[in-house]
Amino acid sequence: MSPEDTNLNADLMSDETTQAPPSAPGAARTAAVIPAAGRGVRLGPGAPKALRTLGGTPMLIHAVRAMAASRAVSLVVVVAPRDGAAEVKTLLDAHTLPERTDFLVVPGGENRQDSVKAGIDALPPGYDTVLVHDAARPLVPVDTVDAVIEAVRDGAVAVVPALPLADTVKEVEPRADGPEPVLSTPARARLRAVQTPQGFERATLVRAHETVTENVTDDASMVEQLGLPVVVVPGHEEAFKVTRPLDLVLAEAVLARRRKNDGF
Repeated sequence: MSPEDTNLNADLMSDETTQAPPSAPGAARTAAVIPAAGRGVRLGPGAPKALRTLGGTPMLIHAVRAMAASRAVSLVVVVAPRDGAAEVKTLLDAHTLPERTDFLVVPGGENRQDSVKAGIDALPPGYDTVLVHDAARPLVPVDTVDAVIEAVRDGAVAVVPALPLADTVKEVEPRADGPEPVLSTPARARLRAVQTPQGFERATLVRAHETVTENVTDDASMVEQLGLPVVVVPGHEEAFKVTRPLDLVLAEAVLARRRKNDGF
């Protein structure tokens, strides 16, 4: 591996959890936390979902690069499987990443909420805006990332990118032994499909993870349970989540189109 491809300092690689340099006093900065400790069983057998390749590169690397593509993001914290932190450190070290961005790897917890909290706990002082991004959304455009950050810096305590729904949605009564009766048809104009990165004022996100333990669907839902407002900015079609094999096929097609348009 060439020196220019090395993005983690050698002394950081000796510890189970790497340490980021302190922020400049008084500087408000943005960090991104990427939980990547899940297995992703719906994607089929094989490596953890975040380590599956997309265009020959692990999805996690695409997600890290997507966060680091924003010039506002100066730190990316990757939350690795508890027994795979060393592997993830090596993976980051083997790929070209922006030199202006610092990177940490920390071991994850029992579930996604525990893993996100581990990433938050690893943040040094000086990072007042925190993004939480799914490693399984490897193709989110930088304009979406920047829009979330801008909304937080403009005063929102919690921000989610989202898209209007194309399909009619039915609320049903779940049943395991037969057809499910429809209970209602929500007004589609009021519904949004939420994506990541979700952005937060750091103190609010910390408080949410310290106090909310039930009915957690995403980090923004935790802030809602605090009684605080969550606002929406426009999402993007290419920020979809790679969950099933067909999603991976679509992601490969999107990436191939991008590479063709970029001339490589």
